[in-house]
Amino acid sequence: MKQSDFNLLAISPIDGRYRNSVEELSQYSSEFALIKYKTLIEIKYLIELSKLGVIRTLKPDEIKRLDKLVDNFSLEDANENKDIAQEYWKSKGPSKLSTKHDTKAVEYYLKQKLSKTSLSDVLEFIHFGLTSEDINNLSYRMILKDANSEVMLRALNALSDTISEFAKKYRSLSMLARTHGQSAIPTTLGKEFLVFSERLQEEIKTLRNFKFRGKLNGAVGNYSALSFAYPKIDWQTFSKNFVDSLGIDWNKATTQIAPYEDIIFFFQTIQRINGILLDFDQDMWRYISDGWFIQTVKQQEVGSSTMPQKVNPILFENSEGNLIMANSLISAFVDKLPISRLQRDLSGSTISRNFGVVLAYSLISYKNSLSGLLRIKPNEEELKRSLNEDWSILSEAVQIYLKKNGVKEGYEIIKEKTRGRKMTKEMFLEMIKSLPLNERQKSELRSLSPETYIGLV
Repeated sequence: MKQSDFNLLAISPIDGRYRNSVEELSQYSSEFALIKYKTLIEIKYLIELSKLGVIRTLKPDEIKRLDKLVDNFSLEDANENKDIAQEYWKSKGPSKLSTKHDTKAVEYYLKQKLSKTSLSDVLEFIHFGLTSEDINNLSYRMILKDANSEVMLRALNALSDTISEFAKKYRSLSMLARTHGQSAIPTTLGKEFLVFSERLQEEIKTLRNFKFRGKLNGAVGNYSALSFAYPKIDWQTFSKNFVDSLGIDWNKATTQIAPYEDIIFFFQTIQRINGILLDFDQDMWRYISDGWFIQTVKQQEVGSSTMPQKVNPILFENSEGNLIMANSLISAFVDKLPISRLQRDLSGSTISRNFGVVLAYSLISYKNSLSGLLRIKPNEEELKRSLNEDWSILSEAVQIYLKKNGVKEGYEIIKEKTRGRKMTKEMFLEMIKSLPLNERQKSELRSLSPETYIGLV
């Protein structure tokens, strides 16, 4: 079956229609990735047990062999794991061993791979004294850590940098600001992009510096099996050092699971970023709708099946929809993940398998927002026309000038002359004539224009 056939038959649009947009996430947010990261944790644990003296010192070539199991981990290896988990173990030992347990399958897989090597004498120390959640919690956190640095932050930085470039390029390009959807006062296009740039960069900084918290402490978090087998070893210090070595902070007190507050905070940061971009996408949609931005026309594309003239803002619309999907799932994470009955129930496990789905929806959005930006440019003529259409937008400046110069009820005077009315330039200048000011003061007000009343830029 061709890849295109898989895409057509995929249940989710992420692995179907949008597969090419999220391909890089498959190394972190797939069943293959989860099995590979579990294998990595099990191997690192075995090596650390050797350094601790629980098992004999491993030779350099043995450590190299173990490392290669991760470095060369393939789809064939992942399928072997799945066979063990779902069907049987085709190796020495029980002929029909069905684990129905993904993490135990990784243990058996490693024993199978190493059974005919010099490491055969230490096989029983793979997964020694651990529970599956020791492996799972660290695997998921490493997956999220690596996907964040290698995929999500790169996409976000590309988008944020482009928004920043717009902010610099159009720093002084005047435009009409709207509050409550109504004409307000002038602003600049660059400043409005700067607002989004600053908001994004603050959250991106949080993502860049984020540290997950993991655990390695046995069935209910008490190191019971480990301390029973080797009571003289400081297992808490070992656990802390092991977790720290993975680039993850150590969580001292847990049940069988590592509490999910760190993962919740991580996804809430993604949720805040997505909220900012929802705001951005909707603003861009409105600017395009008003003709303030021109979209690049690609002749091979069709905007409408019936209206040949249309160039739709579909990239921003697609981004908006996928951001909503991502944030809806994050809300489900926030509701569910803090709760695990007593020392643990399994309901959180199926939730965790959707972490990559959120990253994928978000990644699609980031890429589409960026693509949308790269296909637009300001319609400077229309921006100027809209800005000069109604000079009553300068009423703020006039009323504050009246107050400065001691005119009583200056606000009320201007309100009476402007509220709910549109003013041409000529009407505005006539209003200035009628104000209780001297000629020098009126001259200062006559120097105002919508294109120059833009504050500090």
